Amino acid sequence: MTLDKARQLLGTQVSFGGGYNRNGARLILADVAKEHGQAAADALIREFRLDKLFGFAPGEPQ
Repeated sequence: MTLDKARQLLGTQVSFGGGYNRNGARLILADVAKEHGQAAADALIREFRLDKLFGFAPGEPQ
């Protein structure tokens, strides 16, 4: 998955919020971390403020 596609998908998850979307965001971040490294996933967590919205912490494996 490209980082642009991950941003698009995370934007959708963030716009809806909720528990199911939290799980979807976690799967997207796991895929990003696998393909691009944990630093890329951490950057997306910060960019979309997923720490405040879903409780994801940068550096934490998804």
